[in-house]
Amino acid sequence: MQLEAITWEGMAERLAGHLDDARQAAGGDIGRSAGGGPDSGAPWLRLAVDGAPAAGTGTLAGHLADALRLRGRSVLVVPTGGFLRPASLRFEYGRRDVDAYLGGWYDTAALWREVVGPLDPGGSGRVLPDLWDPVTDRATRSPYVTLPPGGVVILHGPFLMGHWFPFDLSVHIRLSAGALARRTPEAERWTLPAFARYDAETDPGSAADVVVRADDPRHPAWTGLPH
Repeated sequence: MQLEAITWEGMAERLAGHLDDARQAAGGDIGRSAGGGPDSGAPWLRLAVDGAPAAGTGTLAGHLADALRLRGRSVLVVPTGGFLRPASLRFEYGRRDVDAYLGGWYDTAALWREVVGPLDPGGSGRVLPDLWDPVTDRATRSPYVTLPPGGVVILHGPFLMGHWFPFDLSVHIRLSAGALARRTPEAERWTLPAFARYDAETDPGSAADVVVRADDPRHPAWTGLPH
């Protein structure tokens, strides 16, 4: 795998430009009106930034959102941490059960129902930004956000590959085993075997369109734009 050094801001700018180029190649100025804003005939976009909590997926998601907004896109950033299942389900087999963490902590069905599905062709565009507060262990009761046609959802967090989510663009932020262990707080290091299994069983580096190596978050490197 050949990697190119880049900044997070530069990566976001190039990804946003790639999305605009791809949309134009598919249908001229699809998704943009003559004034530079969203066009009512455009579909929505679903983007993913996948990675362990220690990888800081929110950083790239935030930069990408900024770059897309500068291009006239309406953007909603959705962290998967807002779609944790209730504590009674997450901790059914104990608070440090690796199998449960890998396959049962995040409410994949709710992500399909509230975030991914509404942006299908012919969908409502009505997206729920979060569902569950893990601190209070209660529903957040956040209001729905209706994205205009041409709008973008950026979903970020762990274990996003392998669920058949129909992302228009996916980025996997990869950490070596050593970097992941160093950057994971001691109280959360019991989760490390889950990420080792995720790498072995799902191979997110192959599933994603773009891979970023971020062992040193100050100096990321990436595989470049998808072809």
